[in-house]
Amino acid sequence: MSLQVVVDFQVIAESPDWIVVNKPAPLIVHPANRKPEPTLLGGIEILFSYEMENGACPAIVTRLDRDTSGIVLVAMHTAAARELGMVFERREARKEYLALVHGWPEMDEWECRVPILRAGEIGTSTIWVRQIAHEGGKPCSTRFLVERRFERVEGRFSLVRCFPETGRMHQLRVHLAHGGHPIVGDKLYSGDGAEYIEWMRTGWTEDLKSRLHLPRHALHAAVLEVPWAGGKVEWRSDLPPDLANFMAGAEVADTPGVVIWSRHD
Repeated sequence: MSLQVVVDFQVIAESPDWIVVNKPAPLIVHPANRKPEPTLLGGIEILFSYEMENGACPAIVTRLDRDTSGIVLVAMHTAAARELGMVFERREARKEYLALVHGWPEMDEWECRVPILRAGEIGTSTIWVRQIAHEGGKPCSTRFLVERRFERVEGRFSLVRCFPETGRMHQLRVHLAHGGHPIVGDKLYSGDGAEYIEWMRTGWTEDLKSRLHLPRHALHAAVLEVPWAGGKVEWRSDLPPDLANFMAGAEVADTPGVVIWSRHD
C-alpha cells in the first residue's frame, strides 16, 4: 500500500488536447530545488494516471508563481504542447489578471511601458529573482483598469484588472509597485524586499501581517483566451475566497487556503 499526496485544484475545462485548472495559492506548479512538496504537476499526474498509461503526457503551458492563484493551461500530449507553445511565442493569447493593490490610483485606466530587469544586473541584490524598473531593461508593457476602490481598517485599497502585453518575470508586480500601488501581500515588491528576507528567516509573523496584510500576494489569473482549432477558446476564474474576503473587509487568515490531504492506494 503506497501513500500519495493529493492537492485540491479544480479542473474547469478539458479536451483530448488540453486541460485547464484553477490553481490555488501557495501551491507550486513544478518541483523546486528544495525539500519535496506537493506540486500542481504531481496532482495532475495522479488525477490523469489512467490517461498517462495510455499515452498522455501532461505539460504545463502557462506557469504561475507559487503565491499567484488562477488559470493554468496544461497540454495533454506533445503535439498540443508544441502548438500551444507557439501560440504564446507569437503573443496570440490574451491574459487578464486581478490584483488587490494598496491605495486608490488617480486614473481609472493607465498604461505602464517601463522596462524591467533583474536587480542584480545593476547592483548588489540579496534576492536573485527580484526585478526592478530600469531604462536599461527589456521592453515591457501592461495596461491597467481600476475595477473597484474600497477601504478597510488598514487603509485604502483597489481591485485592478491587469492586461500584460509582454511576459516578463514579475511584470505586473513590478509595474504596480513602480506606480506606487504595490500588490497587497507582496513580500518582494511592497518595499525593497526586506519583507521577503524576514519571511524566509522567521516565517509569517504578526509583524509581517501588520505590514503586508495577506500571507500571499493578492494576484489572480482570471482570464485566458487562446486561438484553437480554427476559433478561440476562453476560460474565466473568479477571485478565490481569501481575496474576496479581503475585499469584503473580513478578518485576514494567517495562511492561504490550499487543501492538501493524503490517501492510501
